[in-house]
Amino acid sequence: MSENSQENQEQKINFNSKNNKHYKYRNKKKKNIQNSENSNVSTQNNQEEKKKKRKNLPSKLSGNEDWQIALAECIEANRISHENRLNPLKYNNSSEHKIRITPLGGLGEIGGNITIFETNNEAIIVDIGMSFPDGTMHGVDIIIPDFSYVRKIKDKIKAIIITHAHEDHIGAVPYFFKEFQFPIYATPLALGMISNKFEEHGLKSERKWFRPVEKRKIYEIGEFDIEWIHITHSIIDASALAIKTKAGTIIHTGDFKIDQTPIDGYPSDLGRLAQYGENGVLCLLSDSTNSYKEGYTKSESSVGPTFDQIFSKTKGRVIMSTFSSNIHRVYQAITYGLKYGRKVCVIGRSMERNLYTTMELGYIKLDRKIFIDADEVNKYKDNEVLIVTTGSQGETMSALYRMATDEHKFIKIKPSDQIIISAKAIPGNEANVSAVLDYLLKAGAKVAYQEFSEIHVSGHASIEEQKLMLTLIKPKFFLPVHGEYNHITKHKETAMKCGVPERNIYLMSDGDQVEICQKYIKRVKTVKTGKVFVDNQINKQIADDVVIDRQNLADNGIVVIIAQLDKASKTLVNKPRVFSYGLVADRQDHAFSKEMAEVLAQFFSNVKDEVLNDPRFLENQIRQVLRKHIFRKIKKYPTIVPTIFVM
Repeated sequence: MSENSQENQEQKINFNSKNNKHYKYRNKKKKNIQNSENSNVSTQNNQEEKKKKRKNLPSKLSGNEDWQIALAECIEANRISHENRLNPLKYNNSSEHKIRITPLGGLGEIGGNITIFETNNEAIIVDIGMSFPDGTMHGVDIIIPDFSYVRKIKDKIKAIIITHAHEDHIGAVPYFFKEFQFPIYATPLALGMISNKFEEHGLKSERKWFRPVEKRKIYEIGEFDIEWIHITHSIIDASALAIKTKAGTIIHTGDFKIDQTPIDGYPSDLGRLAQYGENGVLCLLSDSTNSYKEGYTKSESSVGPTFDQIFSKTKGRVIMSTFSSNIHRVYQAITYGLKYGRKVCVIGRSMERNLYTTMELGYIKLDRKIFIDADEVNKYKDNEVLIVTTGSQGETMSALYRMATDEHKFIKIKPSDQIIISAKAIPGNEANVSAVLDYLLKAGAKVAYQEFSEIHVSGHASIEEQKLMLTLIKPKFFLPVHGEYNHITKHKETAMKCGVPERNIYLMSDGDQVEICQKYIKRVKTVKTGKVFVDNQINKQIADDVVIDRQNLADNGIVVIIAQLDKASKTLVNKPRVFSYGLVADRQDHAFSKEMAEVLAQFFSNVKDEVLNDPRFLENQIRQVLRKHIFRKIKKYPTIVPTIFVM
């Protein structure tokens, strides 16, 4: 081979670059081979080594050992790169620093979100939300978390951290502040809405604890460094949280969806989330609400064309009801109302308060001249009026409910009205929403609801968005949150598909205290949790036993017995008076009273004298006898209230 051809061959092998690491590697290898030859190492052994290196390479490349070595190195380097990229904390296994995460609400349920992040010395609370009662909680308007564990660690707590301003994340804050006071860090809209609540509860002076935050700015709060990261949801100015601790970085998504075309033009800050993912995230807590929903959640802006279609065809009034906090939905309705020349009447205390707060803070811009009061509605033609109101959940005290039942002072439902209920029923509220729908339809109005009109989109991430969050964050450990147990179980399956090992995922329940460090995740104990029932009309707590008694009365009824007993003869004096409610029909009252008198007479004829000398014990014995008899006959355990006069 000539000198020139040898030089060309060497350049070709070395990818035309003498600075390439493969070039240096091969030159070094050539020297080693020469040294080996000088040391009388056989050529056959060298060939065997080359064969081993070629073993796992594609057959087409087997003709050139230098290419094979270069490609093998490249493939291995890429594999390591992928491994490091997808598992940045894989080899971090220190257990020196630990953090504990304790949900006191929001798991096994929809709503009532509150979570404590705790080191050995300090703690923060993320969100303090409320939830709605189900049909068995008679006289209960809202439910707030039990703060027993907060009382135990109150000296460690440095701040309250708010992700966004939905009721299930801030609704219990005023009740919390009646007992505890800590700085509240939140975006301006969340603080504005909490301020409204404080005013309603007589807590104006507590606004001194407000700490407004800027997004993409890190706040040092005790042993925690916290950054609010913009995320899209069904409320303005929602945030995910990056919580930095000595143990590692924790990302809490809050409630979110990935809306690429939001109304305000501010999509989720995925770039910032990805930065944290690249640097390594110890644990991800992520919204599980829509974990069964395939694909992507539609953009909030997709509701607009449906509104446009409804407004363009409606000749009468349009009455739109949605969550009072869903300001972008309200804003869209108002925008299309104005397009078709309608004045806007906002009815409902929370709706007015939230809309005007949002306008005052500059999140949306609307001319105040477009608004009219409820008592002015009848001064305008029906096709010139848009009414925006509360009551999308069928609340009995809401404006829409009072309109539907003809109890509103100014607004009566007309057959020409077009009603838009732009919300999904919260689990437990389905019956209430159905009742309102029935009232509206009986009044002759047209009703557009989610089952047959595309007038509502969810604010929560569907499966593909959950996958995107998982692949951006690439957490070492994963805690699915916000939802019932079946929701977080499904979210776990999605996480495993995205590469999170099953052993690194824990499904929490309220009260589970999970300890996390670089080495492990485990539940260390269970703390006391529960629910506190509130009568919203008086803003006061209802005792648990009161609610239980109401449930029992509703399920089993009550029996009241008043009787006189001749102690000497152990016989009844006159006929006992028996009253029953919720147990037998009115027409059966006489027969039931007679039957109860016979049971009492039989009991007294056999009663021991010492029982008659203890009135409280006597009443308990009567309750047991009557309850057993009634259960045998009716299969109910009513509340028995005996009053016995022993003569």
